[in-house]
Amino acid sequence: MDGIRSLLTGDEAVLLPGAMNALAARIIEDTGFKAIYVTGAGVTNASLGMPDLGLITATEIAEQTARIRDVTELPLIVDADTGFGNALNTQRTVRALERAGAGVIQLEDQTFPKRCGHFEDKAVVPAQEMIQKLHAAVDARASEDTLIMARTDAAATDGIDEAIDRANQYVEAGADISFVEGPRTPEDIARVAQAVPGPKLINLVVGGKTPLLPLSDLGSMGYALVLYANAGLQAAILALQEVYGHLKQHGDLEDVIHRLADFSERQKVIRKDEFDRLEQKYRS
Repeated sequence: MDGIRSLLTGDEAVLLPGAMNALAARIIEDTGFKAIYVTGAGVTNASLGMPDLGLITATEIAEQTARIRDVTELPLIVDADTGFGNALNTQRTVRALERAGAGVIQLEDQTFPKRCGHFEDKAVVPAQEMIQKLHAAVDARASEDTLIMARTDAAATDGIDEAIDRANQYVEAGADISFVEGPRTPEDIARVAQAVPGPKLINLVVGGKTPLLPLSDLGSMGYALVLYANAGLQAAILALQEVYGHLKQHGDLEDVIHRLADFSERQKVIRKDEFDRLEQKYRS
């Protein structure tokens, strides 16, 4: 299992898809991506059927991370929201996620409970409070190969200048990767890339507030990671609505059968052949 550091030093930006569960992680790996983002919003939506309003717990994120680690060797970047409390809670969260298989742990400076980065009515904690959480996170990790990502939501609450200032403070405090959430113009996206040192992530949300610029442009600006946290989840929602809706209306799947993976593909994705081999190996 290669670490995330090698991906951060390349000449091109790395495209980073989000997984809400182990099945999505399998498909991401099979598709050929180099790393996986374990999305807090996606886990909340898919596992709880609830919005991204800080309703998920640290234990639930750690459990989902462990399930995903069981099925893939790709590096995992895990969304740890606000650390689920103060600096001491953050330490416990970091330790739990590192044990579960996280290679990068993302922390953000919203108040708790947090809100989706593209929702309204967010609030951020004082920068110094976030800095202490980052110090706690750096102290808590068992290995220096586990990286800490610092996200700021201050662009929405205090403007892009404050967000850039905070991102710089967080890098100085020990964050290995910075993440300014919600820049609203191409000019602001470029400013962040120029003004904040070190590896940077940008989050592109379909229907969100940040312009969906091409990967090549973002790489040229200086972003190391380009995140599509919930594109797969949004695609799955649409597919479920189409197939279930047709089934309810018509009582069959004849006109939407092309929207389904066939039975053999389903077994291939979950690697049933490996389980068949193991079953044969251990059969008495």
